[in-house]
Amino acid sequence: MSLAWTLKLLISLLLLPPGNGLALLCVAGVFRRRRWAFGLAVFGAALLAAQCVAPVADQLIGSLESQNAPLAKGQPDAGAIVILGSGLATDAAEYGGDTASDRTLIRTRYGAVLARQYGLPVLVTGGRPLKARRSEAEVMAGILQDELGVAVRWQETASMDTAENAALSAAILKAADIRRIVLVTHAFHMPRARRLFEQAGLEVIPAPTAFFSHQQSTWEPIEFLPQAYALRTSYYVLHEWLGLAWISLTH
Repeated sequence: MSLAWTLKLLISLLLLPPGNGLALLCVAGVFRRRRWAFGLAVFGAALLAAQCVAPVADQLIGSLESQNAPLAKGQPDAGAIVILGSGLATDAAEYGGDTASDRTLIRTRYGAVLARQYGLPVLVTGGRPLKARRSEAEVMAGILQDELGVAVRWQETASMDTAENAALSAAILKAADIRRIVLVTHAFHMPRARRLFEQAGLEVIPAPTAFFSHQQSTWEPIEFLPQAYALRTSYYVLHEWLGLAWISLTH
């Protein structure tokens, strides 16, 4: 693991939930004799609590998912479908080795639906995570071909994040004279992925899947209680906004 990757991981742990709230509480504890420590502790606890309630998490993720509508009906004017990986379940005993994580499988399944519907060639992208024996792209290609009956023309197996997904996939597709793609990823991930693929020189038709936000004006009282799934949703959202901020600062 490189120094840059380690620093990126540490910064993420401090800025994303639950680390952001816990870090504030730790600072307040260390400086508990200072006048401002109590206020910092209250803010840290409130931040943690807010990220754990469904209405807050839903509004947060809606800010990302609303940026790209589901793919419209009709044949898209594109040369390929690109499906982004999102992790593996390593050493899955029931499968005899590495298999797709739930997020990777969701994207793979939707990509298969589009490939059968439109007859476009498929590129899968994703490198080999730590402790995995195969790359995400290899696992996705196996599922598409062996389980879903969809051929995979290209596998991009070296990328370790979305920026590399875009850059390395673009190189493969441009060599095949393809400049316009249908991009498949989670709806909350699409704004960042789309921007990176466009910066890599490709025209993107977004095909978001797995919309988590809900259009509702009223909430049940129980939904304001802290819940693990809401914290996970808040994590996804803040991770994406942090990534978008980094893109804006570096490009």
